Amino acid sequence: MNKLFNPKFFSLLKKGFTKDQIQKDILAGIIVGIVALPLAIAFAVASGVSPEKGLITAVIAGFLISFLGGSRVQIGGPTGAFIVIVFGIVTTYGLDGLLISTILAGIILILFGLFRMGSILKFIPHPLIVGFTSGIALVIFSTQMKDAFGLPKDLKVPSEFIEKWITYFTHYNEVNFYAIGITVLTILITLYSRKITTKIPGSFFAIILVTLGVFILKLPVTTIESVFGEIPSSFSFSLPSIDFSNIHNYLAPAFTIAMLGAIESLLSAVVADGMIGTNHRSNTELIAQGIANVITPFFGGIPATGAIARTATNIKNGGRTPIAGMVHAITLLLIMLFFGKYAVKIPMSCLAGILIVVAYNMSEWKSFISIFKGSKYDIAVLLVTFFLTVLVDLTVAIEIGIVLSSLLFMHRMSKLSDIAPREKDFDVSEDYSKVPKGIDIYEISGPFFFGAAKKYNETIREISFTSKVIIIRMRHVPFIDATGTYNFKEVIKTLQAKKVKIILSGVNPEVRAELEKSRIVFMIGKANIFDNFDAALGKATEIVKD
Repeated sequence: MNKLFNPKFFSLLKKGFTKDQIQKDILAGIIVGIVALPLAIAFAVASGVSPEKGLITAVIAGFLISFLGGSRVQIGGPTGAFIVIVFGIVTTYGLDGLLISTILAGIILILFGLFRMGSILKFIPHPLIVGFTSGIALVIFSTQMKDAFGLPKDLKVPSEFIEKWITYFTHYNEVNFYAIGITVLTILITLYSRKITTKIPGSFFAIILVTLGVFILKLPVTTIESVFGEIPSSFSFSLPSIDFSNIHNYLAPAFTIAMLGAIESLLSAVVADGMIGTNHRSNTELIAQGIANVITPFFGGIPATGAIARTATNIKNGGRTPIAGMVHAITLLLIMLFFGKYAVKIPMSCLAGILIVVAYNMSEWKSFISIFKGSKYDIAVLLVTFFLTVLVDLTVAIEIGIVLSSLLFMHRMSKLSDIAPREKDFDVSEDYSKVPKGIDIYEISGPFFFGAAKKYNETIREISFTSKVIIIRMRHVPFIDATGTYNFKEVIKTLQAKKVKIILSGVNPEVRAELEKSRIVFMIGKANIFDNFDAALGKATEIVKD
């Protein structure tokens, strides 16, 4: 049990923190708190709840995820990925329904961790993740058009994607050009302020400058105050009204929240590991996410998970321990207590501009396009998940996407029996004892698909950091899918950052074609890819001697 739930904070506490690192973590936490302020408010508003609920979530869930989590640097809170599902739950079941769904999702996350599913969830296929993430981005963009165009606040906008846009076009004569100007100005400030400084996010500058401008010029646009009223400067414990006879209605949305939270938090933790060269504890992370989502709703909060952008900001500003995440939560609490009364002046069109930028960053359009260069199976999973997310429902998209990925994989595996046995790599001897020092050899056997890609990469990382050159033998790899190429790219970046040279041996034509489509051939260099092992070993020996 100790290994199953072993928070990083307590492990690091036993080793002791240096004064210098504590100072860096405190500064990073304050900066991330400022970064999180506009996002927490914007995510809450876009989800159909009042702004303080986003702040409450960032404070309570953010603190618990850092305090109990399995990552050194994970920053937790509300994220854009939850907007679609939260808005749907609030529309269908009301606020109490959302709180119940979030609590159930927290319990599911805890069970994921207790049953050691952290490693399994890492195997979700890359096209599936890109499909629903890009779909969510498009839906978020669509939901912001009402405020971006300054349409009347009492206008009822349908939740369905196509009907939503029909409503926008039929009310084009009611647009507020001040609101459109504020939205465009917010987007420009958010994007281009990084040329001045990367320490403070553009969204924070945009909120300050635009809100001051609207207040001074008294522009006729809707604000948080005109839509939601005052932002409470405190929060309290309360029990949601639970009708146990209807509890089954909340299981599907709760499962979606749990799956989405698990995938996003573990992805964020993996990205963080790559940035600072550490390993997170996936099951501990899931249990911490679950605890945070069970507790936060009792204070009025909404679903929370690990936030990739805020976690990256934490790392870039020197955060290396969970102290930074806890300081980020305390910073937001102080802002809420002492400055919340000023936040009500923020124009809704300004929040729309911020969320449009968030949607663009979430869209992963480069990954979306790159998958079209791969196999038809990956393209099918991508498009089905994307269109189901946009046109039907995120819950349905995830469920069908996972089933479709599994069915296509089984079909793909069944075709392997038709592959003729290949002539053995021109390797005269399997005796690796004569391989020069500084060269490691790793052989991948079997399909480099979504279920094996993560394990392959972890093993390669473990054996190669002490070597100058690693030869990866791929003579028994019949195919590589989009998740395989995505993970392979990540491990290549990590190895190259450690000055490790990579050489591939025995790559068959089908696999090589996939590596070329994904640009991996160019990352490694065509001169470092060989048909046989002897040639690869000769090249590696030359590199070591040089």
